[in-house]
Amino acid sequence: MKKKVLSILSKHIEKKIVLEKPKDKNFGHYATPIAFSMAKELRKSPMIIADELADIFKKEDIFESVEAVKGYINFKLSEKFLNDYATWALNNEKDFGKDEKDESILLEFVSANPTGPLHIGHARGAVIGDAIARIGSHLGYKITKEYYINDAGNQIYLLGLSIFLSGKEKILKEEVKWPDEFYRGEYIVDLAKEAAKIFGNEIFVDEAFIPKLADWAKDKMMELIKKDLKDVGIEFDNFVSEKKLYDEWPKVMEILEKRDALYHKDGKIWLKSTQFGDEKDRVVVREDGRPTYLAGDIIYHYDKFKRGYDHYINIWGADHHGYIARVKAAIKFLGFDPDKLEIILSQMVSLLKGGEPYKMSKRAGNFILMSDVVEDIGADALRFIFLSKKADTHLEFDVEDLKKEDASNPVYYINYAHARINSVFEKSGKSVEDILDVKLYDLNEDAKNLLFISLLLPEVIEDAFEKRELQKVTDYLKALAAQFHRFYNANKVLGTQNKDKYLKLFAVVAMSIRVGLRLLGIEAKYRM
Repeated sequence: MKKKVLSILSKHIEKKIVLEKPKDKNFGHYATPIAFSMAKELRKSPMIIADELADIFKKEDIFESVEAVKGYINFKLSEKFLNDYATWALNNEKDFGKDEKDESILLEFVSANPTGPLHIGHARGAVIGDAIARIGSHLGYKITKEYYINDAGNQIYLLGLSIFLSGKEKILKEEVKWPDEFYRGEYIVDLAKEAAKIFGNEIFVDEAFIPKLADWAKDKMMELIKKDLKDVGIEFDNFVSEKKLYDEWPKVMEILEKRDALYHKDGKIWLKSTQFGDEKDRVVVREDGRPTYLAGDIIYHYDKFKRGYDHYINIWGADHHGYIARVKAAIKFLGFDPDKLEIILSQMVSLLKGGEPYKMSKRAGNFILMSDVVEDIGADALRFIFLSKKADTHLEFDVEDLKKEDASNPVYYINYAHARINSVFEKSGKSVEDILDVKLYDLNEDAKNLLFISLLLPEVIEDAFEKRELQKVTDYLKALAAQFHRFYNANKVLGTQNKDKYLKLFAVVAMSIRVGLRLLGIEAKYRM
């Protein structure tokens, strides 16, 4: 609707027009302060300009009324326009809110080390990334979802070592001296037992077998990670191996050397990242010649930018904030535009159960597993609650609240609205097709407001995507459900002369709930 209004206004004004929603519904559906930005150029008072423009806009049949108020211009959409748009939307649900954007985006998210199952911190970034991809694709962006497998470096060796020592202790019954750093949890013991079945107990005899164990276990963990993600509806287009990318390191080093990005000091090789905003220069090669973690990131971003996407989005945990400047510095040194890289930081999650801290998983040691929480509350509730706050804000919730069947549980409340509408249709003996030609004219103010909000989804998702504030979608769905429940409780539907009008109105509400939830990765329920 907003785009239609803007296109109508643009026929009369060449300037960029800003549309706002008046806080008081009585003022109309939209308002613009355009008269204020034209005042200096036209040397007229904004109130005079607003009056003149209002007289011009009144001629457009899309508007029921156009009114100038203290320099603002308020618009109320016509019943015919709202009805026609509602009819089109019901006939074209798959296209409701769709758009075409000439922009390709490489979206990298999750990228958890394949050293253990996914924990609840990984889950938030996973859900945010997947929802960005779903909404962005619906809006017409060409989005590729990518998972960067950190399968090189010390953490993979530690995984193999942990399984090796666990096998010695649990299977060979030998006394083991554990190092300061190792992976703990029942999953390590389970991996050791499985390794014994595949390779035989001798795999735990000689430390030379640790790399073999590590490589095998890393693949097993990736299988588990993919399964955990699939259980909440998340799949990737690409998986990129850090280990394989290291073949490119000599080439990348040569580019950095040519661009005077590196220097040697204390037996190490440093990146001059302070030249582009980093607080200090960073080591990319250690004294023993091994590339650092940053070197892996540099190679990966070289590989990414070579692929020629218009935009790149990385979703990282909040603890990676310090990496932003150094990675962007490397991108600049490599000859690419660092402004094409956008970093979204995902903050920590605190879970409660009945007011008490959620128990850590024995299977994974000191973590709350994503799979445990999904088993507890379901994938839909997990997805919704993780999208209900902006990514860079701390999220705390009690899983028991998401099991309640009342208005305090947003997932239940929204689904109940959808199921309620389905029930009304069943009781009426009519289908959506039966009421498509009904005209939504002469509705009361509450019905008009419900119709308007139910048709706002396209601009809500566009705004949510552009600002990377996915909670705008969850907030919208909660508000729409609440307005529907209020209307339903205050108005008799079946057996009244407005029955068919209300059925069509409810069909639009249900469609917006269905499409909105689907873009969050949730299927609306028809019965509850």
